[in-house]
Amino acid sequence: MKSKKFLALMLTIAVMITALVGCSSSSSPDDTTENGDLSQLKLDKLTITHVTSPLNVPSIIQKNKNVFAEEFSENGKTIEINYAEITSGADQTQALASGDVDVLYAVGGTSVILAAANGADIKILNMYSRSPEAFCLYSGDESIQSAEDLRGKTIAGPMGTNLHQLLVAYLKESNMTIEDVNYVNMSIPDAKAGLDGKRIDAALVAGPTAYQAKQQGYNLVTNGKGLTDAVIAVAVREDFYNEHKAEMEVLMNAQANIIKYINENHDEAMDIVATELDLDKTAVEEMFIQYDFNIEVTEDDYKAFQNIADFMYETKMIEEAFDTSDLFIRK
Repeated sequence: MKSKKFLALMLTIAVMITALVGCSSSSSPDDTTENGDLSQLKLDKLTITHVTSPLNVPSIIQKNKNVFAEEFSENGKTIEINYAEITSGADQTQALASGDVDVLYAVGGTSVILAAANGADIKILNMYSRSPEAFCLYSGDESIQSAEDLRGKTIAGPMGTNLHQLLVAYLKESNMTIEDVNYVNMSIPDAKAGLDGKRIDAALVAGPTAYQAKQQGYNLVTNGKGLTDAVIAVAVREDFYNEHKAEMEVLMNAQANIIKYINENHDEAMDIVATELDLDKTAVEEMFIQYDFNIEVTEDDYKAFQNIADFMYETKMIEEAFDTSDLFIRK
């Protein structure tokens, strides 16, 4: 009798477990992705980085128009968008790793590779921008016209960035290395201040700071065209992406809509950016043409990231050669 009661109890438990499993699987991310219903997914808030410099037009428009939240709302999901204004690439990737930030909306290629090479869970969702001509080397010395002319000169700029890569590539054209100059690690504003104060011979600058240097009549030694791809990406943790694929699809659709808005409402977009950055609209227009904000990852982008990884290995920023082919989320 006891054995029959025990068997009945086991059957009841088995039925209950089966029912519970069935209920939990009905709201899994994969199922909601298939039927297009986001309302059952667990994500109620999304924290993204918000960086406006040097000329991050999509970020400015996104926040001004609340595009991400509106896109989720149109897809039946209310999500609170929180902003983390983190300008340092290292701090951005650290915040992503800790879970304080969900999406790095505009992070430099060097920062992504450095984090990945050190074992961080970070993947490129899609692209943000490319702008090699917006990255420049300016000098107050008109006689500096070539890389050879920089030998022994003091040059300031942020280490481990597109600007650093630009300098290394430019020196290489004259069979020189970073050891042939006095390279000082400084932020862009500090490098520009050093140039203004005549404490350095040349400054690595970008965006509005580069535009200001041009307006002041400084000597443009070179820009990044042909020297750096200046790739900026959108990045997430792979585990976060796998758990929230449906939301990430909505996010990418919203990104595409931001670019569409900029293209279809150019004058209004430039007004918004000029106001946000406290710049003359003419300056914004002149800088804007230096940027490619296409979000799709191209073959050139794949090559650009590998070039960055090779540069970082050659300059000992990373200890081992790094293959970037697995750095991208393959949708």
